[in-house]
Amino acid sequence: MAFCGNGGCVLQAITDQLAILKDKNAPALKRADALRFLIHFVGDLHQPLHGSTNNDRGGNCVPVKYFTRNPRAHNNSYTPNLHHVWDTEIPESQMFGADPAEFADTLEAEFDSSFSPWQLAGVKLEDWAWESHDHARETAYGAFATPVPVETDAPVNSCADADNIGQRMLHKHLVIGEAYRQQAGAVAEERLAQAGVRLAMILNEAAKAGF
Repeated sequence: MAFCGNGGCVLQAITDQLAILKDKNAPALKRADALRFLIHFVGDLHQPLHGSTNNDRGGNCVPVKYFTRNPRAHNNSYTPNLHHVWDTEIPESQMFGADPAEFADTLEAEFDSSFSPWQLAGVKLEDWAWESHDHARETAYGAFATPVPVETDAPVNSCADADNIGQRMLHKHLVIGEAYRQQAGAVAEERLAQAGVRLAMILNEAAKAGF
């Protein structure tokens, strides 16, 4: 966990919760909570904007125009913003109205040939985090027609910090349209499939401890 800060990170959180889940002497309720946290954290780890930040709170302070929907400001927050689009709009656009089970079947069929290589690579949390970082750099930020420059490192607790990062990003007039959505959608589908396979690997490992 060499890259975790003093406040910890999702890699350490996954390790800690996995240890609780494997602990047969831990209270049942605590182990059940650990399972819930693992499901959540492994999913988070595969969302590119959880693996990178440009002093913009993981894209939360990057207002975007999403097709015809213009960004709006409220109390130094913005909607739509880059993070939310990757969390919600992009995955939902790939579902084409399918329910979760149907979409899972679609992803299984699409990525079936990749499952074995992903499994053979083993559980490597830091590698998975770097994959998200690279996808954020190359696609989440990199697929815009207008390049998003690298910000100078600074503490950011709200979108008003770092010389008003939210307003500065708003004035870049970043637009997510069909070309961006197609690139992002392909990444999102792969990351969802990887998260599912890798979560299963982690839970299978925990099951060996008799949970």
